[in-house]
Amino acid sequence: MYALILTASTPFVLLATVMGLSWWEDHVLPGPPAEPVEAPAEAPFTPTTPAQLAELPRVDTALTGEVVGR
Repeated sequence: MYALILTASTPFVLLATVMGLSWWEDHVLPGPPAEPVEAPAEAPFTPTTPAQLAELPRVDTALTGEVVGR
């Protein structure tokens, strides 16, 4: 009987834990700093364009050449 109670109550215990941690984060932990942090001096990352892939050989020609060689 206790096994059924523990199994059924597990999601509620986990939910209460998450809600308690959320309350703790909002009310107990210190807030963000009053002054904004300066942006880094580095230039922003700009991704390069990907290289074009070479055209792949057609499947039917590769198979035909392999079959002819038998």
